[in-house]
Amino acid sequence: MARLLDSIEDAESGTLNEHHSKLLLKAYGVPVVEEAAVDGPQAAVSAAEEIGFPVVLKGLGQRLLHKTEQRLVHLNLPGPDAVAAAARRIMDAAGAALEGFLVQPQVEGRRELVAGLFRDPLFGPVIMLGIGGVFTEALGDVVFRIAPLRSFEIDEMVRDIRAREILGAFRGEAAVSRRHLARTLMGLSRIAVDRPDISEVDINPLVADPAGNLQAVDALVAFGPQPGAGKPSPPVDPVLLGKCFHPRSIAFVGASAQFGKWGNILPSMTITRGFGGEVYLVNPKGGRIAGRDVYPAVADIPGPVDLAVVTIPATAVAPLIPELAEKGVPGMVLITSGFSETGAEGRHLEAEVTAAARDAGILVIGPNTMGISNPHIRFYCTGSQVWPGPGDTAVVAQSGNIGTQLLAFAENQGIGIRCFSGSGNEAMVTIEDYLEAFEIDPATRNVMLYIESVKDGRRFFESARRIGTRKPIILMKGGRTAEGGRAAASHTGAMSSDNRIFEAVCRQTGIVTAEYPMDLLDLAAAFSSLPLPRGRRAAIMTLGGGWGVVTADLCAEFHLEVPPLPEEIVRIFDGMLPEYWSRSNPVDIVGEHDPNIALTVLQELMKWDGCDAVINLGIIGRKILLGRILDAVRRSDPDRDPAALDALAQGLTDFEKQYIEYISELMATYEKPVFGVSFAFDQEERTVYPADGRPYNTVVYPTPEKAVKAFAKMVRYREHQTAWTQSG
Repeated sequence: MARLLDSIEDAESGTLNEHHSKLLLKAYGVPVVEEAAVDGPQAAVSAAEEIGFPVVLKGLGQRLLHKTEQRLVHLNLPGPDAVAAAARRIMDAAGAALEGFLVQPQVEGRRELVAGLFRDPLFGPVIMLGIGGVFTEALGDVVFRIAPLRSFEIDEMVRDIRAREILGAFRGEAAVSRRHLARTLMGLSRIAVDRPDISEVDINPLVADPAGNLQAVDALVAFGPQPGAGKPSPPVDPVLLGKCFHPRSIAFVGASAQFGKWGNILPSMTITRGFGGEVYLVNPKGGRIAGRDVYPAVADIPGPVDLAVVTIPATAVAPLIPELAEKGVPGMVLITSGFSETGAEGRHLEAEVTAAARDAGILVIGPNTMGISNPHIRFYCTGSQVWPGPGDTAVVAQSGNIGTQLLAFAENQGIGIRCFSGSGNEAMVTIEDYLEAFEIDPATRNVMLYIESVKDGRRFFESARRIGTRKPIILMKGGRTAEGGRAAASHTGAMSSDNRIFEAVCRQTGIVTAEYPMDLLDLAAAFSSLPLPRGRRAAIMTLGGGWGVVTADLCAEFHLEVPPLPEEIVRIFDGMLPEYWSRSNPVDIVGEHDPNIALTVLQELMKWDGCDAVINLGIIGRKILLGRILDAVRRSDPDRDPAALDALAQGLTDFEKQYIEYISELMATYEKPVFGVSFAFDQEERTVYPADGRPYNTVVYPTPEKAVKAFAKMVRYREHQTAWTQSG
């Protein structure tokens, strides 16, 4: 083995030849075809006779990388004469690049896989598995994971292949050996860790014979320097970052009396929303703004300053650093734009400011950020006029517009926020730093991210994998398409890895991914308010049959189960529902208006050991439609008693309030989530209904697909969490 690996350093083309590549793979446990490397036609014939016909003959050489295209591979050779003739043709085609011949048995097998290793500039060593053969590139049915692998991650890779059915028993052939698959992928993972000088391994094809045994019949090992995305920023102190969200005193540097300017908006919002600490305004002109004294310089402020919020021009920021250092200001939120997002000159200025701040011991959030907030201390310091209430979901957005949208929806729908930051250009504080700060913050239970890129992929991966098993990370990534990637690059100036690799990172770390901005909030509502489901079995309760059918279809599409009702529950429901009720799951309560029926059906489904969650369709929201009916009656029939109509409306309103509270009680009792879907939605309706004194809140979505998607995402997270824990 030592001699084999030494040959890497001497390889003129930067690769091992096929035979040496397979010897290396075999040493790491990868199942490879038995073969003979020989130096001439006669030796090839002798080796073929020893192996037994039919055989495969290949040209061998370090520079012979695409042998099939060069006609250097001859299959199914039936005897000695055929081998000799094939050897002559290979010699003519390969010329001086030929070093010898490779003789293999003809491996029979209709299923071909591809496996390999490469090094991503952001995330490091990546292991790949997919459907192989000549159509590998055309089909693109491949999955990725970051090395090193754990055994359960290998199982996940197999499940994620779209054509995974052919890995099972298929057309009379046995299922592909999971032991051989595990040996192959784990061997590649070990190579990735042990040999950082190996840049790429390609096994194609990895053939499954009729008995399901795998053999690597072709392989390539290449070496070279690891690709890099530049030197990442050093980590910041997570405790210091956390303190930026809990200032006792704030200096607004660049305060302005001019309406609409950032220097006016931010201090005005901070003061009027009830921040309890000291607020100082700084402007070289001095004077007074909004009835407050304005200090010409930071040094003139009489008390200590925990945080500086800076809105002065970009060119004035570097000279400010010594003033902040002299005052002992530990943190700065740099709102100012005009840095790396503008081009080379801005990047140089940003680097200068960042280096000066780091030398002075000042932590910088931004620049080019929309601000930060912490509702728990009524600290709202963002450019958006939205003020969500306190909660346990920490939010970071790399886009100011998306951040504004998320905060506005959170406020409107009753989703509480632990803290928020618009991360801006991330000159010093990066997404990875935020994750590690949230990790040690006991008040953060969930993390919600909108990102377009990461700067230190490996650190992001390791942090997310560590944190994500205890605190769900809900993430939406911009730049998933080629067009979006170009827009993200121009927006953030940061490098984006191939989106398929990023998707693998999310899958491997348990990150819960969202496709659309509103999905982020839907998922945040579920993860922050509901218990995690123990499995994927859904009980569906509905006011109408069609709604239940649609929801059952959605469950199937999201790989959730809708099990049949047991006889004992059918008997209970027979005693309260009309004779024509569905007697199945979904449970159609056929529009019954007796409130006790809905309460009893829900409780019986929650008690049922055969389901892991209840999807509750249409009980909540009926008051909206009833209100419209009653309004029509009032207008059309003046003889109707208004008090009686008001009593009807109030009765249904009171029931819905009781029902919402009952849902939170049942979830606390049975530790199962209830995903509500409203019969109708208006501006007064919300997604989250807090339950004071109880561990879980009631969550109600406007559509069944939102409820089913949230359930499916929670199931996937729970399964990842369980697999990670069991793997040790």
